[in-house]
Amino acid sequence: GEPIRVLVTGAAGQIAYSLLYSIAKGDVFGKEQPLVLVLLDITPMMTVLEGVVMELQDCALPLLREVIPTDKEEVAFKDLDIAILVGSMPRREGMERKDLLKANVKIFKSQGAALDKYAKKTVKVVVVGNPANTNCLIASKSAPSIPKENFSCLTRLDHNRAKSQIALKLGVSANDVKNVIIWGNHSSTQYPDVNHAKVNVKGKEVGVYEAIKDDSWLKGDFILTVQQRGAAVIKARKLSSAMSAAKAICDHVRDIWFGTPVGEFVSMGVISDGNSYGVPEDLIYSFPVVIKDKTWKFVEGLPINDFSREKMDLTAKELTEEKETAVEFLSSA
Repeated sequence: GEPIRVLVTGAAGQIAYSLLYSIAKGDVFGKEQPLVLVLLDITPMMTVLEGVVMELQDCALPLLREVIPTDKEEVAFKDLDIAILVGSMPRREGMERKDLLKANVKIFKSQGAALDKYAKKTVKVVVVGNPANTNCLIASKSAPSIPKENFSCLTRLDHNRAKSQIALKLGVSANDVKNVIIWGNHSSTQYPDVNHAKVNVKGKEVGVYEAIKDDSWLKGDFILTVQQRGAAVIKARKLSSAMSAAKAICDHVRDIWFGTPVGEFVSMGVISDGNSYGVPEDLIYSFPVVIKDKTWKFVEGLPINDFSREKMDLTAKELTEEKETAVEFLSSA
């Protein structure tokens, strides 16, 4: 078959180091799909990137037709089928979220414009670099000729974290837990919701609340653990989540490519336009979605209780504020 063109940005970084091998060996697009990997990073990282290219060559992977390392957007974004935007300005010690937004607006405005100019109009764009939701919105606004629905941001890591916490609590496999939801922002205001989640206990499918029988844990420590897991990993490892982030990116992209299993939904940050959950329009907000033929749809009609409503509104408020700040910078960028 024809190779597909896959871009990974921030390709010399540590998430990419875990991600590239999985993509190149066929875990994401299937064992039959040849690919060209395009690796973008900033100029000072090009020597490191050369080492990554050597390693990919040394893996001797049958599906990998070509690896293109570059620091130029016109090379990186050309004719892409999929863009995985991992690279962003990380938050440094003593840095306000506002400073972080300002630096990233510049990056994602520029990359959005490059997508608009050089990529296929069918390109799927996944934003990983934080603040992921708002970076994704800026990229989409900077690429007006690419459908808004083609942009998504990663909340699958949070989704996987939530699944795993439930599985650990019940002593079952993570595969036995399905339909957890991450609502909102990929930040500490996100709302991990298990009101609609199911778990397979001894061959019988039951609701998570029913299986765990500990509402105060589910409404308290469980939510906090998922919200603050990234910080906990940094504290322990002195580095941010890379292996788990890479695995979540693979899950997210594979589901876009091949669709979600019947009866299951996943969490993705997508454009909120037309949602039925009272989330304001024109935000990239994490919702439960199902995917078929590379097209996602909201999971509709889930009843939302007052506890959930409050949490969903809180994270929407944060996203609205982030957006206003970003749009301000966008007009001056």
